Amino acid sequence: MGTAFNIEISFHTAAGPETFGYFNIGNNPETADAIFSSLKGTAISGKGDLLTIDFIETRNGLPVNLKMITCTLDQLGDNCRIITKEIFKSLNPGTGNNAGLF
Repeated sequence: MGTAFNIEISFHTAAGPETFGYFNIGNNPETADAIFSSLKGTAISGKGDLLTIDFIETRNGLPVNLKMITCTLDQLGDNCRIITKEIFKSLNPGTGNNAGLF
């Protein structure tokens, strides 16, 4: 098994965190870090962080949480757009910016 990078989106409920979104962002650490670093949000404060986004590396089947941010619902929408666009670009090199798609 190799290394894979993922982004998980969770919200916090009375019963604890509930993951509801998951993006596989490939196995290139530089590309994965660049995607996560481009997301909108702030550092986790622990108070009122309802939506969280985790940057996770899975190596040999074992997940490690690398970074975590919190965001608003509007930022989450922007972040899903950013992630989708960057995954598309990484899977389709040389296709330009595809402004019509995004």
